[in-house]
Amino acid sequence: MGKKAKKERDGYKKDASRSATDETGKFKRSFMYHNNSDSQAPLIRKQVEPETAKYFSEIADLFESQGVDVEERSVICGNALEEARGKELELATDYIISNTLETLLDGCNVDNLCSFLQGCANVFPAIAMDRSGSHVAETAFKSLARHVQDTEAYTIIEETLEMICKVIVVNPVDLMCNCYGSHVLRSFLCLCKGVPLDSSEFHGTKGSKALAERLNFKVSHLDGNDSWQFQQGFPNLLKLLVSGMVNCTMEDMKSILLDQYSSLVLQASLKLLAGDDQELLQMIPVILGCNKLDLVKGKFIDTIIVGETVEAMKETAFSHLMEVILEVAPESLYNDMFTKLLKNSLFELSSHHCGNFVVQALISHARTKDQIEMIWEELGLKFADLLEMGRSGIIASLIAACQRLQTHEYKCCEALTTAVGSKEENSKFIVPRILFLDSYFSHHDKSCWNWPVGAKIHVMGSLILQAIFKFQTEWVQPYVLSITSMGTEHVLEAAKDARGARVIEAFLASDASTKQKRRLVVKLRGHFGVLAMQLSGSFTVEKCFSAGGLSQKESIASELLAVRAELSKTKQGPHLLRKLDIDRYSTNPDQWRSKQTSKESAYNEFYAAFGPTVSKSTKNNKFLSDASMDTSELEELSTKKERDSSLTSTSMLDDTSADKKMKKKRKREGASEDAVSSNKAVERAVQNFLSSGQPDKRRHGASKQRLKI
Repeated sequence: MGKKAKKERDGYKKDASRSATDETGKFKRSFMYHNNSDSQAPLIRKQVEPETAKYFSEIADLFESQGVDVEERSVICGNALEEARGKELELATDYIISNTLETLLDGCNVDNLCSFLQGCANVFPAIAMDRSGSHVAETAFKSLARHVQDTEAYTIIEETLEMICKVIVVNPVDLMCNCYGSHVLRSFLCLCKGVPLDSSEFHGTKGSKALAERLNFKVSHLDGNDSWQFQQGFPNLLKLLVSGMVNCTMEDMKSILLDQYSSLVLQASLKLLAGDDQELLQMIPVILGCNKLDLVKGKFIDTIIVGETVEAMKETAFSHLMEVILEVAPESLYNDMFTKLLKNSLFELSSHHCGNFVVQALISHARTKDQIEMIWEELGLKFADLLEMGRSGIIASLIAACQRLQTHEYKCCEALTTAVGSKEENSKFIVPRILFLDSYFSHHDKSCWNWPVGAKIHVMGSLILQAIFKFQTEWVQPYVLSITSMGTEHVLEAAKDARGARVIEAFLASDASTKQKRRLVVKLRGHFGVLAMQLSGSFTVEKCFSAGGLSQKESIASELLAVRAELSKTKQGPHLLRKLDIDRYSTNPDQWRSKQTSKESAYNEFYAAFGPTVSKSTKNNKFLSDASMDTSELEELSTKKERDSSLTSTSMLDDTSADKKMKKKRKREGASEDAVSSNKAVERAVQNFLSSGQPDKRRHGASKQRLKI
């Protein structure tokens, strides 16, 4: 068989952002429990008998020779597993034979599979904690998952899993704190829930999906919109296993919470129970160390645990677990944790390299405007301090939460503006400084800071600006003026960077006026062909085309026509050429212009007929055609008067007075909040109405990659 290749587990990877070691390079105290567990004497097992080893070697040779057809395979696998009866531990933990055993478990029928697992149920924890045996256990679970949908097999599978479950809950600590056992246990939990066993969601990796949910780019799957393809599971076994683990580990809970592998098990358990408020209300307080008797009285959090728990949040393993707890906690429990555990400690935790992730989770899962108000009281005046410490994730989460709950929007914009520059400074510096947060805040003399040529745009800075441009135009005028005041070379450099391109697209999709958008689009003239050749740049070109007037659309089309041959060979090229109708433009420019004019005319007629009254004014209707405005006129537009009036008015108002002013203004214009929502709905309807092709699926395929920027 040769040596078995080492299989890397997602759950074994360390979180790069929160290392398991301290500044001295030594392991932290939080991992002492796991080290003690590993230092225990290993389980003594019998050696595989020579005759048995020879038998399984012949089986392996038979499968490798490809001399077994499909019909014979299941019979041979069943016979070989019968031979393994009573020797499951020895065979599963043998470095060579375990690989053969995986092949047998993958190819046998459900009866032989269950028979094998029932035979090794009593020693299953020992198998799961072994490097080779853990692969055998997971292969068996994956094979079971393929048979769960079979109604006739459901009962025997449930009985088999129940036997294993009862063995695990007798002493779950060693299994939870073992790197191999932890991974197997999480797969077991997934099997009971009916979700894919290899899902990274339950094996410790936090990808772009989590960040997208936190910043409102994606609806959370834990809010009842699950993205997983559920199959039939075993809900009763899931509750039995989770409650058994929690109850049997209460005495060791403090150590378990600080162990990275057991923390992963508890995180997976909580995520799989998301939505089951009754179970979570019983489980979470016990995990946090509260007295079970208090739960009977309706008291969730005991104030005695506050100091110790807050300190524990500064540990890697527990901070990860606390993030999940805040994510899945029922509203009543979330409120209790907020007011009793975290209130008055937010800035302290935000200053810590691990604790700040807990604060981000708290903010991201805030339920009410009152909660945002309490968060704002502690962090609202600390934006500059947080950015100095590199805690931009806190600010991004707070901006996203304010946008989601529609509160403190103006305060967020004003606080961020103040954090990156004084009120006396020209607003044109705001966007560049946020795009390069680290560069700006690490500069020895911020007053002399300039755009760093060739530097990569800051990830969180890009995400913050994308969130900012989702706010109403009234709140973000300084940011609009800043991005439209950027020099041509800086706009181009930002557009060539995937992160900067996202910001430009967010601005072009915002509620800013048509003139302001076209003021930015014109600065990319002569470079659309180069941008279109890049995957990220192609999206920017498409957004610019949609926002531009007829003359700008034609300019973009002509630049793409010049590189059509090369562009058509790229992944994104065919779609972009088709979307902009470049073939028609090359063969019949007049017909192309007529079609573009007809589209805009139909758009305006549709909007005039079905759009709300407020959007029919020239000032607010950003969709009106402005084809008569040429490039020179756009470049010569002065923004001084608009900028000065914006800075003067916004600096004098607090959030409450500004809210009242804007509400009165919308009332005078006949625009209620419902009308604004209707306005956006009409915009989407019109875009669908005018679309000449199928919905653009290419961005969905690329979005996951682009969120990792």
